[in-house]
Amino acid sequence: MKYISTRGGTEPVDFLTACLAGLAPDGGLYVPEAYPRLEPLTVSSTYVDWSTHILSAFAGGALSRDDIHGLCERAYASFAHEAVTPLSQLSPGHFLLELHHGPTLAFKDVAMQFIGQLYELALKRLDRHMTVVCATSGDTGGAAAAAFAGLERVKLVILHPNERISPVQRLFMTTTGAPNVHNLAVDGSFDDCQAIVKQMFADRGFVDDVGLSGVNSINWARIAAQSVYYAYAQSQLGQDRPIRFVVPSGNMGDALAGYVAARCGLLAGFEAVCAVNENRALADVFDTGRMAKGNTVSTPSPAMDITVPSNLERVLFEVSGRDSDAIRAVYGAFAQSGAVDLPSTMSGPLGCTGLSAVSVSNADTMAEMVRHLEGTGDLICPHTAVGTLTSKDESCSNAELTVTLATAHAAKFPETVKDATGQNAPLPERCVGAMLNPETYETMTADLSTVRQYVRQVASAR
Repeated sequence: MKYISTRGGTEPVDFLTACLAGLAPDGGLYVPEAYPRLEPLTVSSTYVDWSTHILSAFAGGALSRDDIHGLCERAYASFAHEAVTPLSQLSPGHFLLELHHGPTLAFKDVAMQFIGQLYELALKRLDRHMTVVCATSGDTGGAAAAAFAGLERVKLVILHPNERISPVQRLFMTTTGAPNVHNLAVDGSFDDCQAIVKQMFADRGFVDDVGLSGVNSINWARIAAQSVYYAYAQSQLGQDRPIRFVVPSGNMGDALAGYVAARCGLLAGFEAVCAVNENRALADVFDTGRMAKGNTVSTPSPAMDITVPSNLERVLFEVSGRDSDAIRAVYGAFAQSGAVDLPSTMSGPLGCTGLSAVSVSNADTMAEMVRHLEGTGDLICPHTAVGTLTSKDESCSNAELTVTLATAHAAKFPETVKDATGQNAPLPERCVGAMLNPETYETMTADLSTVRQYVRQVASAR
């Protein structure tokens, strides 16, 4: 199993090289040279069984099956539910896939706990150290902090948009007490944070000097690990029953993971609706074929306040027939002007992938949280509410079942939940202790040279 860049400017690499690098040297995103075709496991197989089955195929010999099994056992031992990502039924034919049973109460834990174990193993074998830089719209940073805290061979620098994430999200990042975890509150949007990270990766001398790596959803290991819960859900609900997945979306990595599971033959067809908030750039791509970077709007679902969904590049690479020249042209034009009309070779096939996108307003998000509480007696986070509202429109679906991804616990957004429903959303007892540590973070301008200098100082302090 080898991995190639969507922009075609690098030699194929193995699984570990792709995962440790994060972004490809030419600025593209790594994808498999070919998707493995996998047989489904039995319904009695555990989540660790499924993870070992799928991730061993993507590792392609870079790690043994026993290695992968050990990584998965350790990664998911800390989850509060034995099933790791259990299903709960909302109504006939409609289920929630609960992805918030990890240490930081968000779906990012599912992949990040695996990545933490993967990096620890790989860097010891290679006798290397790395500086991991992570831009976050809220949940990735906390999940990365929990996964990498205390590791000997990794320095972690997290960039989050200052005052644009929930206090609980920030606390998960800033209270680890681990000397290898560093936090920057950047005066700007998530897109600003992500742009800084991409610019650092574009400087190959800097990458080599500090041993730079990234664990955003651009990292292939994230996508591979998240594809597992799609296959697991399909198995639990019946291997031959078509499912429409509704996926609260920002950077599009979670929806892409479903596409990957389908390409591996693990789903009964594929249909996934990307449910986005008022930052509707992704919906506009599907509706109009135009990709444009607009101003980021603040919403009740801040982890999805993104106007440049990075993983769209991987989808466009596939629908273009893996045309790297076309990808370079599109993203070159986008970098120049902030907007580009997709060529017909991309916009036409995009509608045939099984992917689509729908935008939900702030007011409708808040109202859906109330309706869900009244209908089920349960609180949901605002991101999940964007999904559950979208799932109610079944007019364009031929699927037998609907599964909405519950991407975070309501307790991660207590202020928003209280504003919408009047109800408190207390943290689970298992999380309370960690939040009592002092916060450690620095505020910084959204300036590439300033952030780069900070990262260099962190990397040099061995």
